[in-house]
Parts: sequence; structure tokens; C-alpha cells
Amino acid sequence: MKHQRNNIPYSATSAPGAKWPLAAGGGDGAFFILPSALSLILAGLLAACGPRVPSVTPLAPEARILAFGDSLTWGIGAERDASYPAILEQLIGRKVINAGVPGEVTPQGLARLTAVLEQHQPALMILCHGGNDLLQKTGEQEADDNLRAMIRRAREHQVDVVLIGVPRPGLLLSPPKYYPQIAREFGIPYEGTILSDILSRSGLKSDAIHPNAEGYRKLAEAIAQLLRQAKAVP
Repeated sequence: MKHQRNNIPYSATSAPGAKWPLAAGGGDGAFFILPSALSLILAGLLAACGPRVPSVTPLAPEARILAFGDSLTWGIGAERDASYPAILEQLIGRKVINAGVPGEVTPQGLARLTAVLEQHQPALMILCHGGNDLLQKTGEQEADDNLRAMIRRAREHQVDVVLIGVPRPGLLLSPPKYYPQIAREFGIPYEGTILSDILSRSGLKSDAIHPNAEGYRKLAEAIAQLLRQAKAVP
């Protein structure tokens, strides 16, 4: 089919067997980009840019980071010095305090958070919590509310927060939707895929819900990368 655009003819269909280039032009100066090719270009540019990571206050060399959570923070499934806070401390050159309590659910975490913040006075908190709420099915709305309350509590103490999404147990291993929603609403850095990736690979976990030493290293590396993207560390 032939059409006219700005008095320049162009064709909306290809000849049988023709292999269309990214752009085509005729001897009369006609030029166009195929819609499908343009879509690929735009998709590639978006992928290259990636999602923007919110910035946090850069951490001074003497700043302390609070790793707050449950057994995933404590490091069940590996030696204590192979927990993700211990490895993260080595990777970024900042003190990382392991404040994980195995078996803890979010109401318990919220109840102890103020005392922990006042004891350690961190500049930044890595919040990796809520997995036991999912395991025990205590109510996702309550977990959502408690995570939000923890972030507000940290901010009341002038502490920046980074959020780690914990996947639901099962085949899909994806975090509930409230994790990324919380991160967007509070404008905080978020890592939502690394735990799902670790727990889906038998070589990186000690049991169905805990990484092994190599898995914790992968988690620490992902968090270190997120902190760099958030300009917390160079």
C-alpha cells in the first residue's frame, strides 16, 4: 500500500521475502524507521539506564550501619563470620552491626527497634524483615504496617533506610507486592530480587529458607552494589 506523508511517498508493507533494515530510504529522499525497530531501540535504552536508585546521605568512614532483621540477618545456615553483615563490612569498609534475631516476626522487631537504634546510633539501617510473618502466615497487612512503622521509626532517629524484599516461601519465590510499594512510597533504595535468586539455587542455600555461606556472600555483594548506586559508599 502506498501513502503520502509531507508529499513524500512511503510504503507500509514490505515486498515478499524482503529483509527490512533499521531504516530505509528511496532515491527521492524518503526515510523512515520501522516501528518494531524503534521499539527495540527504546527498550534497549531503558534497560541500559535501569531504574533510578534513590540516594541516601554518604556514609562517613566512621559511620555505622545497622543490619536489622531475623535469621537471614543473623546468618542461620553459615558461620557467624559468614553472615551477610560480616561480609558487607569487609566489602564497603564501614562498621556493620548484626542486629538479627532468628524467628522474630515484625511486631517483635518493631517493639525492639527503638532501643537498638538508641544503643548503636547508626547512620543507615538495612531492613530485611518479614520472612517469619510469611512462614507463620500471621497476616501480610500487619507485616506491611510494621515494616512501614520501622522505617518511620528509623527516620525519627535521622537514620536512612535500605529495604530488602523477602520472598514468600513456595515455587515462585517472589516478595509480596508491599515491599516495592513501601520502597516507592518512602523513596528508599530497594533490593527485591537477590534473595529470590539465592533461594532458588540449591548451591546457594543451606535449607529451604536460608542461604549458605556462598549465598550470604551473594546477598552482601548485592547490598554493597545497591549502597554504591545510592551513593552511600564510593
